[in-house]
Parts: sequence; structure tokens; C-alpha cells
Amino acid sequence: MKKHIVTSIAFAIATMAMLACQSGRKENQKASAEAKDTVAVQSIKPTESGYSDVNGLKMYYEVYGSGKPIVLLHGSYMTIPLNWSHIIPVLAKNRKVIVMELQGHGRTRDIPREISYEGMADDVSGLLKHLKIDSSDILGYSMGGGVAFQMAVRHPEQVRRMVVLSGAYTHDGWWADVEAMYPTINADMFKGSPIQKQYDSLGNDPAHFPEFVKKVISIDLKPYDWSKDVKKIKAPMFIAIGDADGIKYEHALELFRAKGGGKMGDIHGLPQSRLAILPGTTHIGMMQRTDWLIPMVNDFLDSDLKSTPPTF
Repeated sequence: MKKHIVTSIAFAIATMAMLACQSGRKENQKASAEAKDTVAVQSIKPTESGYSDVNGLKMYYEVYGSGKPIVLLHGSYMTIPLNWSHIIPVLAKNRKVIVMELQGHGRTRDIPREISYEGMADDVSGLLKHLKIDSSDILGYSMGGGVAFQMAVRHPEQVRRMVVLSGAYTHDGWWADVEAMYPTINADMFKGSPIQKQYDSLGNDPAHFPEFVKKVISIDLKPYDWSKDVKKIKAPMFIAIGDADGIKYEHALELFRAKGGGKMGDIHGLPQSRLAILPGTTHIGMMQRTDWLIPMVNDFLDSDLKSTPPTF
């Protein structure tokens, strides 16, 4: 029974990621009729797109809008349209939005190199240099959250502020049943799913899909612990998880305390970093909370982050 439950969870993650984004777009369409300034779902075209030669990769990227730059880092098995199509139009209203497909994902073809959080962070750093962007805000979801942590550790000068949605900085920051589920993920679970269909439609060789699935999940099969380095990150952070996420509450709270949280702001002042636990929100469901998240993200990125608390 336990094995069946774990396999079912793995299947759900493998096949529902795209459906979650589609569901998120439907929710956002409904919300846009009620609050057009909060959620936008209209189609927009990139101001720039192409490939950048970074660390042996030909990394596919797109740029939207203008203003202060923000980099969006997608989750495992995702692509630009799967993860960000309903978010780009909202953020691009007043920001330059940079999105890319990480190693082996979408239009960025894999190379004979292991996939690692550190390597992907170095690739993102290289892309920013290619785009002549000295410093940017970074927003990462799930796997992209891990890449965001490594960006701030390895390339701190390129990170102004960072937003981590449902991301971990240690392998055991995930609930135990989630860790137990990772080794069960395989290509068969994706059979016929939108993720597999998009993998094929973007020009990848379908014969390599099982290899792609195995290679991506390999980054979460190795123990890792970046606690010491992550707690030393100087860039302000906004950490968000769902109350039914795969990330442990204690994991997020430990980092928030290290960043100045865990004190009454009315007495000690506000920390520069922030924490949110979204109610009724799962790991996949995090990307359906655009109408909640975007206002919080914008407020964090635009705030002067003064420590002075509000008064009556």
C-alpha cells in the first residue's frame, strides 16, 4: 500500500505539472475578469530570443518587457511555456523578464555533462553576462529555487534580491515521503503526458526521453546541504511555500530566522527578508497562486525594505 501511494505521488508530479499550469491559467483568466491589474493572460511576444553559448551549452532564452531585470528559473522537466506563460505577461508590465530553458530542458539540448544545481547556476550567470546584465532579481520555482540559491552563493554580485518558491537548500528539506518518491520516477510515468509531448515537439529525439527523465531526477538522488553558504547570502530573500507543499515548514523557518526573522517586528523592526506560507497550496499548486504571489513578489522587489515597523 505504501509503495502504491509513493508511486501515485510520483505519477502525479510527473504528469500533472503541465496540467497545473493549464489550470493556473484558467484560474487566472477568471481572476483577470475581476482584477485586471493583478493577473494578465494576454499573449505577448519576446523583445529578444535566441541561443547563448555558455559552458558548452547552447542555452535557449527569451526576454520580455523593459525595466529592472528579473530572471525566472523553471522547475524540473518544465519549459518556458509550461512554467511561465501565465506569469510573464504580468511581470513584463514593468520589468525586463529573462527566461531560459536549463540544461537538457526544452530547446536547450543536453550535453555530456551531469546536471547539477551548481552547473545550472553557472549557466545562468553566463547568460546574464551574454545579455550584459550586471545584476538582476532572481525568482526560482522548485528545482529553479535550488538554482537560485546556488546563483546567490556562487555569483552574489549578479543577484540583487531573490524569490524562492517551493525550493530547498538541503536534500532533507523535503518531507520524507517526497525523498522516498524520487527514486521511483521514470519515463513511463510521463507516457502520453503534456511534458513528454512538449519534449518531442520542441525538436528533441523521443528516444532520449527516458535518459532525460533519469538525468534530471538524478540531482535529487544525491545528498546535498548548502545550509552554511545559503545562510550567509547577503541578498534579501522572499521565501514562499505552501501549507501542503513538499518542503518542510521547519526548513523554510530555519532560513528565515537566519535572515533576521523569528522576532516581533513591532519591537525589533522588520527583517529585510520575508516568509510566506500559502494556505491550501500544494507544491504543484504554488504555480496556480499567481493572483496571490505576484502582488507579494512585486511588493518585495519594489520595497525599500526599511526596518521601521508601522505604527497606529
